Amino acid sequence: MNEAMIHDWPEDYRAGFISIVGRPNAGKSTLTNALVGTKIVITANQPETTRRVVRGIVQRPHGQLILVDTPGLHRPRTLLGERLNDLVRDSLDGVDAALMCFPADEKIGPGDRYLLRELTKAKLPIFAVVTKIDKISREDLANKLIDISQLHEFVEIIPVSAVAGEQVDLLSDVLLSHMPMSAPLYPQDAVTDESDEAMIAEFIREAALADVREELPHSIAVVVEEMIEREAKPGAKKPPLLDVHAHIFVERPSQKGIIIGRGGQRLRTVGQEARANIERLLGRRIYLDLHVKVAKDWQRDPKALGRLGF
Repeated sequence: MNEAMIHDWPEDYRAGFISIVGRPNAGKSTLTNALVGTKIVITANQPETTRRVVRGIVQRPHGQLILVDTPGLHRPRTLLGERLNDLVRDSLDGVDAALMCFPADEKIGPGDRYLLRELTKAKLPIFAVVTKIDKISREDLANKLIDISQLHEFVEIIPVSAVAGEQVDLLSDVLLSHMPMSAPLYPQDAVTDESDEAMIAEFIREAALADVREELPHSIAVVVEEMIEREAKPGAKKPPLLDVHAHIFVERPSQKGIIIGRGGQRLRTVGQEARANIERLLGRRIYLDLHVKVAKDWQRDPKALGRLGF
């Protein structure tokens, strides 16, 4: 055994937790997926898509980065919004650093300054990442970097494009170099600590979010009711079909009609898109059974929030 190796990892191995924060729609989840190298967090065009703290694990030969992807900090309009903001603040406890996302194609605003004040209170090393740099010119990017450098004394400021894969590896190398020496904190083949049920519910919600407008995205919640494996056929080489039963909740009957669509066509499309992602996740065929239910004003109802996992 190589003397530089201890328990199958190098003696200079580093590992640590980094909370990824930013305003809604700042590119946090897309960046998390790009850094991890596979899809573990859903993305959508609507702000406030992320509703839970999701840990993504970046595996490198000499270290692990545990990325804590958070909801966007925002001015809450509902009890759900207040709880999501609490999740962001709680995510700063016990991490080694924070990574603040600034979308390249948006001006720095009051929301950014408010979030930066919250991070400063936590007394964490703060890195800045300029996301979506594929959307602006080099000249505009240079000006953006100057503006961000004047906001705070960041440890590093790194521009990236998660969609184009530009400087994503550089960002992970920079972050890892600032992590403490440590044994691996997760199994060295893990990409997340999310349960299958939680990821399945999110894939269904992502499919349901596609092409919906206005208030409907915030009104959608998904709960996986049960997962039942069918009986294996004698001599079968492939695993048996897995039945996944899930409910999509909305707040009003009119929203239920939008999700289902004319003749049930939209719900079938949601099922097809979600099933493809779920089968990739599980590595097996599934039967997906979806039902749409109304939970009146669930975003403002403490009991309903509890039943829906918030």
